[in-house]
Amino acid sequence: MKTLARFIQKKREELDLTQKALSILANVPLEIIEEIEDGKALFLSVTARQALAKALKCEPDEIKKLEKDISISTISDEVIESLKQLILNGAGGLKCPKCGAPLDTRVAKMYDLEDNLILHPKAHCTKCPFQIHS
Repeated sequence: MKTLARFIQKKREELDLTQKALSILANVPLEIIEEIEDGKALFLSVTARQALAKALKCEPDEIKKLEKDISISTISDEVIESLKQLILNGAGGLKCPKCGAPLDTRVAKMYDLEDNLILHPKAHCTKCPFQIHS
């Protein structure tokens, strides 16, 4: 079975690139390349995936299909609602309920058809695919 780590390493070696050279070419931090090839990074941001695909001369979908899918469905609705309330109340330092990594959070301000302000809590994990979007 092909893993994300093996795929990235193989493509990099086929192009005769070091990890540092790939980092520079893709404009992705060296630490991310190292984590991917060490099997620690199992999910990439869209930007990192696209940059790596371009640098490695492959399609982003080739990389995406090897990423580990961490489903939100195993997290209770109560936990999600609690996180949403904490985000709306300005709480900082929140952790991902899936992997424990820090959550990047924000409150999106939107308006309905009657020009009423509606606040939507948003969050995504810095490490895994977990996200909250409403």
